[in-house]
Amino acid sequence: MRLLSYLVDGEPRYGAVTDGGVVDLTARIGRDFPDLQALIARDGLAAGRKAIADQKPDHALERLTLLPPILAPEKLWCIGVNYKDRNAEYKDNSDLPKYPSLFVRNIGSVVGSGQPIEKPKVSEQLDYEGELVIVIGKEGRHIAREQAWSHIFGMTLCNEGSVRDWLHHGKFNVTQGKNFDRSGSIGPWVVTADECDPKGPHDIITRVNGEVRQQDSTERLMFPFDVLIAYLSTFATLKAGDMIVTGTPTGAGARFDPPRWLKPGDVVEVESSQIGVLRNTVVAEG
Repeated sequence: MRLLSYLVDGEPRYGAVTDGGVVDLTARIGRDFPDLQALIARDGLAAGRKAIADQKPDHALERLTLLPPILAPEKLWCIGVNYKDRNAEYKDNSDLPKYPSLFVRNIGSVVGSGQPIEKPKVSEQLDYEGELVIVIGKEGRHIAREQAWSHIFGMTLCNEGSVRDWLHHGKFNVTQGKNFDRSGSIGPWVVTADECDPKGPHDIITRVNGEVRQQDSTERLMFPFDVLIAYLSTFATLKAGDMIVTGTPTGAGARFDPPRWLKPGDVVEVESSQIGVLRNTVVAEG
């Protein structure tokens, strides 16, 4: 199933994408599962499938205002420097990392597919980072690698928008440059693991105004999905609806000479063949 969250008359709802449009699950099973995160946490996928069987769409997909699929995840983890060749991009002669690099984003820093992402007033260095996202379906702590796959509900996409000069404001962190309001996006939907096997392989491609800037495969991850889940769950309980943004390939705008920063009017597309396309246009803040 492809499950998404959206607005209708200013009210957040969720539903399932079918060939003809979107079937509203809030109207059908919202009493038991008020949002997508609740459906995941309460093992409601079978109820969702039953609810959409033989149903006509309630909405045309292109008319909806899409939200990030999970509206209020407890954790939005982001992994840095995870594809081969990414470490070399830093040109610091450092060894390959022994452990995943990790930072967090708040959910207010991302919008849904089709919604504008903002270039902040205080910087000219808004950059794109196309990434695959795994959505946790089953809570767990100290999860062994061989058990990790059973904890994944599905997958989605992220443009992990970064304000590059603000990444260097702190001595030991990149938090500031990763958390500007509406600077990135997640979506357009979550594809469930039964239809999009997290074991992959999965392709990832990023385009700016139709030009391919990034392209790679999960076959080249230094820390695969099962390693990430095992590592993160060593120190934190993973909860249903948590999202792990798994790293970006080479080719971000900062790596060009001169750098190629995003500007208002630019269209960024992040695509994976088994998931779909996350598309956003850049606007100026305010």
